[in-house]
Amino acid sequence: MTETLGEHAPSYATAKNWVTPVFKRGYFSTSDAPRPGRPKTVTTPEIIDQIHELILEDRRISAKSIAEQLGISRERVGSIINEDLDMRKLSAKWVPKCLNVDQKLQGCQSSEQLLEYFRRDLNDFLSRMVATDETWLHHYEPETKQQSMEWWHSGSPRSKKLRVRKSAGKVLVSIFWDQDGILFIDYLPKGHTINA
Repeated sequence: MTETLGEHAPSYATAKNWVTPVFKRGYFSTSDAPRPGRPKTVTTPEIIDQIHELILEDRRISAKSIAEQLGISRERVGSIINEDLDMRKLSAKWVPKCLNVDQKLQGCQSSEQLLEYFRRDLNDFLSRMVATDETWLHHYEPETKQQSMEWWHSGSPRSKKLRVRKSAGKVLVSIFWDQDGILFIDYLPKGHTINA
């Protein structure tokens, strides 16, 4: 062992402790004896396939639930999911609205028409383009903690700042602009809705 392993070889006393009980029992086999308990590694193709099937059945299943169903550790399940299956748990992306098939088709047709106008004449296209956006304007502008900081002596009491109530109100503003600047700003009156 010393010739083969060099400085990494176990000491004579360690080797003696390993060998003596074995030879006293008359056990001379060089293969590993069966041991009780779980196998050393559970990352087998069968386990990987089982985990993958469970995930495909329920994409929201937790790693803890998979571990309980298969009788393996939570850490091993996480390792298989991340390293072997290369999967991550992601949150759904928030979108402003869910379009139906007709709305998607109309959006594609509008985009193709705009692209055709763009190809005809770039300068004319930009001069005729009007964009719009909407935003809520609050009736108050809250001051941040950083903005309210003041220089005071070390013994001076701190100044007080009242918290502005959010019930002060807000108004919806629609802004229209072209390549030269703002064309029109519209404030939606209270109690009204935009319908056109």
